[in-house]
Amino acid sequence: MSSRFVPAVVISLIIAALAGLFVGAYCWAMADPVPHRIPVAVTGESAKGERFVGALEAALRTSLVLHPYADYDKALAAVDAQREFAILQRHPAGVEVDVASAAGASVARVLSQSAPAVGRALGIPVQVRDVKPLPATDPQGLALFYIALGSTILGFVGAIQLGVHALALRPAERIAATAGYSVLGGLSICAMTDWVLGVARLPFAQSWGICALTMFTAGMIFTAFHTFLGRWALLPTWLLLVILGNPSSGGAVAWPLLPPLLGFLGRYLPPGASVSAQRNAIYFPHDQHVEPYVVLAAWCLAGTSVFLAWRARHPGSPANAPATAPGAGSA
Repeated sequence: MSSRFVPAVVISLIIAALAGLFVGAYCWAMADPVPHRIPVAVTGESAKGERFVGALEAALRTSLVLHPYADYDKALAAVDAQREFAILQRHPAGVEVDVASAAGASVARVLSQSAPAVGRALGIPVQVRDVKPLPATDPQGLALFYIALGSTILGFVGAIQLGVHALALRPAERIAATAGYSVLGGLSICAMTDWVLGVARLPFAQSWGICALTMFTAGMIFTAFHTFLGRWALLPTWLLLVILGNPSSGGAVAWPLLPPLLGFLGRYLPPGASVSAQRNAIYFPHDQHVEPYVVLAAWCLAGTSVFLAWRARHPGSPANAPATAPGAGSA
């Protein structure tokens, strides 16, 4: 085979493999989400309640991780803190199931559909209500997923474009340019989501900061890979952030409904951290967690540190610049 055809063949094979992995990852995570272990707060005791729990677990083919609470207020506080995804109140006459769509729309939907059906089969009255509803403009709760998806992909696409069109930037200038388009991109994403479309009412400054941090992190991850892999840096970036990171983010399908491995990994990857940070900021402003910011900051620091430590290997380094031909530029 002529050498000029080898790169085309290699790229074709890689694209074919990535296409299958891309579709496979999203189908595995999202096509038919199945509950695995759903944390549920429980109050009260009753024989009907015990029968209902057993039948609901059988109907869902899952295990409800039941955590007893002394009263409803404490159970609701646990939902606000996102330690629990629902509240099950067991009364002598029946059962009340409180779901929280803002914590996980897919989990709330599964419980809302299954609980009444189980109650009818057992002859037990079941009342379902949503204590943390989503806005009517985003009833499926997908806005957070798309915000994180856009921030992630545009974050490393910006770094790719810097590598193509601004390769001569010095290390500090490259980092500053990445931060610059991240701040502007985060503003654009939030303005479109809130001001233009009104899909979600954002705590604007905080959401803007999360988007900008997500974009910057994705950009520096690509830059770190670019330092060692050059033109092939897109491959590990795409695998890490898109094929693995986005399906496991908990944005489209809540973590209790994801395959356990994805549900675990998603918390520690930038897209999942971005979704969690936005969810907390928008729907649980009084019960926010530091973990998502730590995850984003750790990936950002790692990518930036790798680039700075081995910047001489980066394709934009003066040491890797093409030598100037003798007499070039002379009159």
